[in-house]
Amino acid sequence: MKEISKLGLLDLDNITCTGKTVGENIANSVNKNPEVIRPVENPYSTTGGIAVLRGNLAPDSCVVKRSAVAPEMLRHSGPARVFDCEEDALAAINGGKIVPGDVVVIRYEGPKGGPGMREMLNPTSAIVGRGLGSTVALITDGRFSGATRGAAIGHVSPEAAVGGPIALVEEGDTISIDIMANTIQLEISDEEMAKRKAAWKPRQPKITTGYLARYAALVTSGNRGAILEAK
Repeated sequence: MKEISKLGLLDLDNITCTGKTVGENIANSVNKNPEVIRPVENPYSTTGGIAVLRGNLAPDSCVVKRSAVAPEMLRHSGPARVFDCEEDALAAINGGKIVPGDVVVIRYEGPKGGPGMREMLNPTSAIVGRGLGSTVALITDGRFSGATRGAAIGHVSPEAAVGGPIALVEEGDTISIDIMANTIQLEISDEEMAKRKAAWKPRQPKITTGYLARYAALVTSGNRGAILEAK
């Protein structure tokens, strides 16, 4: 906190449980090991480890672990390779059908579509394992954990199961990603997007009975934490 305060990012006048202000609490703090707590003059990174992207492909946002993205993939544009489940994408990756430059799209794996928002670690691991981590991006309405490496963009909202733009992507469409500018774009016109939206029809749910069916009916989008919300 003492280091961050040098950048003027803390309200030092806030009172704390000690009865003193934040500024008073940290006034005499000393950074004894600048290799552990890096000084602001020599940060490990000038940005946070996570980036939130928005654009016509993810109007309600999506998330990428920027700190694990190869520098050459911070900006990337390529053809969409579209898969409606994790298994199909994994088979294509392991089968050598994904090539440098591609943008792998895995959809219908969001909270409602899963149902349950599975972690897409296997496809990202396969991409990295095949030496494509610095040339191929992956976009999904599923989720990722802290183990993700590469340009793996998840939590795309709205998800495909509710007709989000990720459901409207077609094989070969160009997708442009700019993590530095926090943008993600499907390179089609607004008119084409509206045309596809009008033609889109919801998929039959994978599970129609029991607790998971109830979950799918009540769960909110990934950008809202995939919480259950009674109507």
